[in-house]
Amino acid sequence: MRRGRLIVVSGPSGAGKSTLIRAALDAIPELAYSVSATTRKPRPGEVNGRDYLFLSREKFERWIECGYFLEWAEYSGNLYGTPNQRVEEMLESGLSVVLEIELQGARKVREDRPEAVMVFVRPPSIEETRRRLEGRATETSEALEKRMATALEEMAARDEFDREVVNAEREQARRDMIETLQRIVTGGEA
Repeated sequence: MRRGRLIVVSGPSGAGKSTLIRAALDAIPELAYSVSATTRKPRPGEVNGRDYLFLSREKFERWIECGYFLEWAEYSGNLYGTPNQRVEEMLESGLSVVLEIELQGARKVREDRPEAVMVFVRPPSIEETRRRLEGRATETSEALEKRMATALEEMAARDEFDREVVNAEREQARRDMIETLQRIVTGGEA
């Protein structure tokens, strides 16, 4: 059995990464999603174990000490990480695994796993990023400004990625993400 491919999807908050990944997961049976762990509180509608593994900061820090994470980082005051064991099990079973992580984590994966394929999801503009984040209504104005500053940094790093999907028009972006990930999964493109 052929080992699956490790795929990192990153981009600014509000770029639409989660929505595009869900579309690809529905369309590509050989693709699996790695559920990240986080110390942030769940947003309305999020389910522990499906959207994230919601951990206390103390438990997250114990997992760091035990070496349970492929990568981890602090982002907007919360810790996020990718549990390594489940990723390895899925890759060994032949599934390709998509990680939805922020820039710092993506860089760590690139360093430790150079075979990983990096996909950047870009909003059409920084103004659209602000509009999308404000539309969530889940951030204080201070947190929103921090996310916007981080988004600018992330946009500047997009050349570090192997592929880019621009999320300007929803259906086109959905098709582009599915096509991009399908090529990676089947080995039609490195």
